[in-house]
Amino acid sequence: MDKILEGLVSSSHPLPLKRVIVRKVVESAEHWLDKAQCEAMFDLTTRLILEGQDPFQRQVGHQVLEAYARYHRPEFESFFNKTFVLGLLQQGYHSLDRKDVAILDYIHNGLKLIMSCPSVLDLFSLLQVEVLRMVCERPEPQLCARLSDLLTDFVQCIPKGKLSITFCQQLVRTIGHFQCQSTQEKELREYVSQVTKVSNLLQNIWKAEPSTLLPSLQEIFASISSTDAAFEPSVALASLVQHIPLQMITVLIRSLTTDPNVKDASMTQALCRMIDWLSWPLAQHVDTWVIALLKGLAAVQKFTILIDVTLLKIELVFNRLWFPLVRPGALAVLAHTLLSFQHSPEAFHLIVPHIVNLVHSLRSDGLPSSTAFLVQLTELIHCMMYHYSGFPDLYEPILEAIKDFPKPSEEKIKLILNQSAWTSQSNALASCLSRLSGKSETGKTGLINLGNTCYMNSVIQALFMATDFRRQVLSLNLNGCNSLMKKLQHLFAFLAHTQREAYAPRIFFEASRPPWFTPRSQQDCSEYLRFLLDRLHEEEKVLKVQSSHEPSESRGCTDASLQEVASQAAGLTEAPYASASEKTLIETMFGGKLRTHICCLNCRSTSQKVEAFTDLSLAFCPSSSVDNLSFQDTASSPSTQEAGPMGACVSGPSEESGVYDPATAAFVCDAAVNGRVAGSPPDKFCCTENASVPNESSKNFVNKDVPQKPGDETTPSVTDLLNYFLAPEILTGDNQYYCENCASLQNAEKTMQITEEPEYLILTLLRFSYDQKYHVRRKILDNVSLPLVLELPVKRTTSFSSLAESWSIDVDFTDISENLAKKLKPSGTEDDCCPKPVPYLLSSVVVHSGISSESGHYYSYARNITGTESSYQMCHHSETRALASSQGRLLESGSPSAVVEQDLENKEMSKEWFLFNDSRVTFTSFQSVQKITSRFPKDTAYVLLYRKQNSINGLSGNNSTSGLWVNGDPPLQKELMDAITKDNILYLQEQELNARARALQAASASCSFRPNGFDDNDPPGSCGPTGGGGGGGFNTVSRLVF
Repeated sequence: MDKILEGLVSSSHPLPLKRVIVRKVVESAEHWLDKAQCEAMFDLTTRLILEGQDPFQRQVGHQVLEAYARYHRPEFESFFNKTFVLGLLQQGYHSLDRKDVAILDYIHNGLKLIMSCPSVLDLFSLLQVEVLRMVCERPEPQLCARLSDLLTDFVQCIPKGKLSITFCQQLVRTIGHFQCQSTQEKELREYVSQVTKVSNLLQNIWKAEPSTLLPSLQEIFASISSTDAAFEPSVALASLVQHIPLQMITVLIRSLTTDPNVKDASMTQALCRMIDWLSWPLAQHVDTWVIALLKGLAAVQKFTILIDVTLLKIELVFNRLWFPLVRPGALAVLAHTLLSFQHSPEAFHLIVPHIVNLVHSLRSDGLPSSTAFLVQLTELIHCMMYHYSGFPDLYEPILEAIKDFPKPSEEKIKLILNQSAWTSQSNALASCLSRLSGKSETGKTGLINLGNTCYMNSVIQALFMATDFRRQVLSLNLNGCNSLMKKLQHLFAFLAHTQREAYAPRIFFEASRPPWFTPRSQQDCSEYLRFLLDRLHEEEKVLKVQSSHEPSESRGCTDASLQEVASQAAGLTEAPYASASEKTLIETMFGGKLRTHICCLNCRSTSQKVEAFTDLSLAFCPSSSVDNLSFQDTASSPSTQEAGPMGACVSGPSEESGVYDPATAAFVCDAAVNGRVAGSPPDKFCCTENASVPNESSKNFVNKDVPQKPGDETTPSVTDLLNYFLAPEILTGDNQYYCENCASLQNAEKTMQITEEPEYLILTLLRFSYDQKYHVRRKILDNVSLPLVLELPVKRTTSFSSLAESWSIDVDFTDISENLAKKLKPSGTEDDCCPKPVPYLLSSVVVHSGISSESGHYYSYARNITGTESSYQMCHHSETRALASSQGRLLESGSPSAVVEQDLENKEMSKEWFLFNDSRVTFTSFQSVQKITSRFPKDTAYVLLYRKQNSINGLSGNNSTSGLWVNGDPPLQKELMDAITKDNILYLQEQELNARARALQAASASCSFRPNGFDDNDPPGSCGPTGGGGGGGFNTVSRLVF
């Protein structure tokens, strides 16, 4: 029968005839044949299967072999023995190579035919060894796929025990050698199918024998981390990622990132190749593992690897967005990579040139999936342009391309950026390591205490959070200048863009510290603030004068030229009323004007003077004067008794021959108006009065022995203190006024009116009184209510000629303690118009923590607020009332403005408040600000910043709509951006070195860390070691606050 069949398949008979005869041969298989005939038939059909000239011959071989093996199973079992199969696998068949896929197909079919025979067990044992040998020879994808088919059907052929681990490792290596040379779609699809079969085999083995999984993964990492230039592992390894249980991410990433044997070069290679896997179609979870490894490296602070990989692969990842199959995973990796790369715009700017083309292409295809993808992409782009503003030439085409897509809110952008930064990654993967030193969840930067410098830190943070002032400072063009304003700009830029948790302002501290301030000693933050603003103001005046007299090519400033700022400014004369363009930045943002009016009660002659101020100091008045504050007209103020419990006390500075005495700085700086007359030298802290204090007894004191208000009275508010500050005052007794008209001392009435309001109103609460009995300064711990909204009465003048008059002669208006209760009577004259209330919103609060003036700590509460907040307009209706004016209109705490404040408070609660406590920055709420003194009696509000609202402020109109100020802040100059980028890289390197040092000790050292945050159950005030006090501590005798 074998001869007939052999002759038939090689004959030239028609194919239908051949099929009929073959069918007869198959039917004859059920007849008895001897062993020799069966063996001859098996040999012929094997030859037809393996060496058939055409598909018909191979098909005939399969049909006849299957039929005869079924009916003559013992004979086929004898034919298909170990020796025969081993020969096929090791030597091939005649001219057929042993690696030909036809041999594996033949063995696969043979096993099916003898599956029920006892001898199959011997074949399984043989194949367990042979398949391992074959895999070690790195078979081609096609052969490996056929082998996978065989092993999938006959799992008994898979090596067992330790050999199974070896087999899996070798199979991983084999996949790593796969390559597809063709670029044709058909061949590519076939290649992907073959790889998928092999990866599915590995998945089945991992499920059956879990002990093989980890060694296999180690082998994968060994392949992709190889630094051998002659070997490039195949992207086909990506097919294995989808089979790795996601539950193993934590354990695997921790193992990889903390293994000291894994070198940086190997990790870099591995991460780059994993990113390359994004191009593998149909592979799931590749992006998940890539992002997990990126986060793991950030958690152990291996920033060098992250920087290198990002810059190497960011463009490749972006290019993957063009391919729909891999687009979702590529976008996920792109978003994480860009959002975490926050120390420099370099990575984002690498892809900027390609964004517009991609957006236009995806918009043109009109597919819903493309539109949804573009929404996600534009959100990412807006986040990056917000973070790296200042490149309008790069961003304007992009803004035009994505203008029709929704833009995320600023709050959402900040949240995304804060959560994505490398320094924000949780270190749960390496619990034995210290807490990451990175920006807090607030996204704000702290200031390192350089040794009792909390007074400076609290003031700087309050100024930084004064949004419009910060933006103006950052927008100044100060190239080539080494002024104090340049140093402030540098500090503000670092606070905004550094990756550090806290920045050390050493250069600014040395430049801004008043000469009489002893280094490493605590100082008065209010005094420092006045000195700082004065220095900045006088310095800008000098520079303006210099620039107006020097040719443009020689303009600039150096340290040497600025050392004489104070002396030069003292000799300058300035018109009483400068135009807006002539004002300095300090005048523009903090400067206001106060008119003092004195009326002789004998002849009714008047004298008045207008002076500039940058802050107002509000004193606490003794309770003995409360009953005397009944001068208010009931028609204009229905709640007089509520309005007058507390008021502002005016205290004059000491001025002796124009020399500022540091020893008396604590007293002379407690001025009623602590701003200076324009043009005055910085050592003369001129106030609203040309005061003269010839001796100690003439200084202004608040006597501690004066009875205080009962404890159950309503807490006074800043409104009450401001009311008292503006209330009329009768000058009698030792404080009589010298009237030129009468040519003698006369009783007089003094009133003060604000004629020009500042953009930022600075209020200082005078909390330190002088105890005449014990000759010490004590702190007034009274709680003061802080209104969220404050209305400042401003009586703008229409004519400046009368306001520019000087006092006719020098007089002494020193206000001593006996005179505090003499503000009794209303003015005898009424102005033609009432003061106009100007609304202000609370921007920041500087708190002093301590029970005396000899020690303490400063910290500040602040929030971002601009001069155009709509919330005030929303809740500010017609029923509002002004603060007190000198003509008798006082704002009581129970007035409709209290309702306005309550409405505003409800709307403002959602706004972020921050607590700046040296290096620590945490979220807080306005309730915490209000309750700080009631919860911690020694922590009291000291300096307040209010921002004017509803103003048409040209300064704040610097065109975010034009695309120049993408995030509201101005673009940084290249010099500043380069400095910040350089420092950010240095910081990341420092963190990486520290992490490596800790990792070396991790095996023997156990450590824990305290979460970074402010516990509301503990007072935030601290200047000791844990508070960043620079080693001062509360026991340091020399730590005097004032």
